Amino acid sequence: MTQLPYAIDAETALNPAELAVLRAQYEKEGDMVGVQTKFNYAWGLVKSNTRHEQHLGVMLLSEIFRTSPERRRECLYYLALGNYKLGNYGDARKYNDLLLDKEPGNLQATNLRALVDDKVAKEGLMGVAIVSGVAVVAGIVGGVLLRNFGRKR
Repeated sequence: MTQLPYAIDAETALNPAELAVLRAQYEKEGDMVGVQTKFNYAWGLVKSNTRHEQHLGVMLLSEIFRTSPERRRECLYYLALGNYKLGNYGDARKYNDLLLDKEPGNLQATNLRALVDDKVAKEGLMGVAIVSGVAVVAGIVGGVLLRNFGRKR
């Protein structure tokens, strides 16, 4: 768990009954679903611990972001959060930075930036370790192959 109090949305999911209420309202409105209903359902999906639901939430928020300019600011944080939870750190940072440009004092966005930066740093170090390990293994295998090739001559 993170120690950042304003980043609690990154870790708290709705319970299944709460999400079911949002889903039922979304499905009830069908093709005529309102922007607020779509946003509420997307918000619940992004908070989910299920990757499929998080992805659906990001897709719905992306639709709102594209089609309802007056609702873009509302979507930015949850688009950033959803992409963070999905591991899309570049997109998370992009949306979060857009929000921070509009609201530099937004504590949720500031704390989410810290979470994204921490994950990127950790995964960057992991990537370096993996590449280094692969290089060592390739060197060992190459050395063994060369030694064996030299013996055959």
